[in-house]
Amino acid sequence: MNKIAIIGAGSMAEAFISGILENGLMDRKNIWVTNHSNEERLSYLRGTYGVETTYDLKALFAGADLVMLAMKPKDAASAIQYIREYLTEQMLIISVLAGVSMGTIEAIAEKPLAIVRSMPNTSATVGKSATAIAANARVSQEQIEKTKRIFETVGLAKFVKEEHLDAVTGLSGSGPAYIYYLIEAMEKSAEEIGLEKQTAKELIVQTLIGAAEMVKKSTKTSTQLRKDVTSPGGTTEAGIRVLEESGVQEAFISCIKAATAQSEKMGKALCKQLEVKRS
Repeated sequence: MNKIAIIGAGSMAEAFISGILENGLMDRKNIWVTNHSNEERLSYLRGTYGVETTYDLKALFAGADLVMLAMKPKDAASAIQYIREYLTEQMLIISVLAGVSMGTIEAIAEKPLAIVRSMPNTSATVGKSATAIAANARVSQEQIEKTKRIFETVGLAKFVKEEHLDAVTGLSGSGPAYIYYLIEAMEKSAEEIGLEKQTAKELIVQTLIGAAEMVKKSTKTSTQLRKDVTSPGGTTEAGIRVLEESGVQEAFISCIKAATAQSEKMGKALCKQLEVKRS
């Protein structure tokens, strides 16, 4: 990897800058960042990570073989139009724009491009994202490998078909919020049964980490692991019974389906909006 030009300087861009540097994937002098007009944010990234920042597009794209689109999706049309003369078929375009299809990016750029589209989640900021990636037919095997290495600097990276990205959005893209919601409930219950707040938080966090590690490392299914903990007539069985009576599992399934449907709806609406702006 020679040079990456990052368009957008928000928290997701920062997560990738941090991950790339921490993993020694690229020298900081070869990471260039720009945004629409927030000079203070660029100054922060430059001071914190030692990366290059500029509003000079010629300097930004000179020698760049990777371009990351990390602006807000609503700004995608105007931003891509602004930089499209600098985009070439030889570059790998990495998109972290939620809901913006690869076809839409090409349509706005008005040229064929090698594009990978991704759906990371907010855990990228601590290097623990679960990211799904789709690539179009113009992306070479070498570029596939580059993409995988970049996304692995912020967590797990899995390639999927583009049509599955809405499902990924509903499952893992929004997934951290579901877990935070569960933690909220556990914290409230801890308070009601008299546990000290900090102690409860530490116990809850470690319980979640331990359960996740068990699922990750065990050859057993999550169903079997749950049954192993649930002794007849025991405390876990009493708790699980309440969850089943309340339809918690069904609610989670409906939650993920609803988020997936909303992702599809938002994606279609955004694509129409981008096409209108482009025309």
